[in-house]
Amino acid sequence: MTAEAEQGFRQLDEASLVAYIKATPALASRLGGGSLDSIEIKEALPYVRYVGDSWPMTWERAYFEASTLREHGRLCPEHTPEVCHFDRAMSLMGMRYIKPPHIILRKGLIAGVEYPLLADHMSDYMAKTLFFTSLLYNNSTDHIRKEVSPLPPFIAVESRVELAPTCWLMEQVVFSDPYRVSKFNRFTSPYLDKDAEAVREDDELKLEAAELKSMFIERAQALIHGDLHYASIMVTTGSTQIIDSEFGFYGPMG
Repeated sequence: MTAEAEQGFRQLDEASLVAYIKATPALASRLGGGSLDSIEIKEALPYVRYVGDSWPMTWERAYFEASTLREHGRLCPEHTPEVCHFDRAMSLMGMRYIKPPHIILRKGLIAGVEYPLLADHMSDYMAKTLFFTSLLYNNSTDHIRKEVSPLPPFIAVESRVELAPTCWLMEQVVFSDPYRVSKFNRFTSPYLDKDAEAVREDDELKLEAAELKSMFIERAQALIHGDLHYASIMVTTGSTQIIDSEFGFYGPMG
């Protein structure tokens, strides 16, 4: 993380957030009544939220999230919430509030809701964000420029040192931990102990996982979301919105 961000970061509570919004015109102007009467504020804390401060995590993921949302929003505004404010020192982002009845896709699927437009919306989002940030659309000079530019909306190579903890987290929880004993693994024990052991002892499976991990690390093909699953998608039967792109980086398209 930059020294400026370390010096400027503070965790906001309800009262200090209100004061921050009042002092920030880009946010305060969104709360003047009428149709622009709500915003979402997201602040990146220096640890993995679902674990706690025992698992530190870089503040800089907020920068990568805002940058990815802005670029994906430029390419596919229909399915990406607008970022109206980003404060890198505070690791804080203001974005369009995704109003009810939108819910996380996971909840809808569990409830048995059918989403007839979901496939079309997701294919539209994937096609636009992958194609237009890849060499399929850009020439090699433009592609390299986008990959190395230190300014938003592109993910800077020099910032990958700062991004490394988020990529490392993905490598660990997706490509490494499931195939070995890890304190972060969760399964129904003792009922699934033998199944977990079978995974750990399956060398062919681990080799396949290692090959996928190599692709994830080495193939800078397009600006990908980085953590696209059913809990990072908000839906109604007629709308699909992609959120939580803090793992966004130039990686493999598939």
